Amino acid sequence: MAKGYWIANVDVRDAERYKDYISTAKPAFELFGANFLARGGAVTQLEGKGRARNVVIEFPSMQHALDCYNSEEYQQALKIRQEVADAELMIMDGV
Repeated sequence: MAKGYWIANVDVRDAERYKDYISTAKPAFELFGANFLARGGAVTQLEGKGRARNVVIEFPSMQHALDCYNSEEYQQALKIRQEVADAELMIMDGV
């Protein structure tokens, strides 16, 4: 079974409140087997518009990735993130 991945590009507007997003999202990530492959760190932007924070999260499957996003636990966190950050988020199948 192919793994599923969240790819997120984020500009945080309120760093203190973003901590609330992280702590609220943590139970959903744990429940659905998230493994953070990249989070923050140096970026060399080669094409297109970049964001300050870039995240890659691996899940056991595409279904786990989708279920995490749609879970009640993550939806609570999402409301916080949307208040304090601008982001693009995609979920994709692994190979």
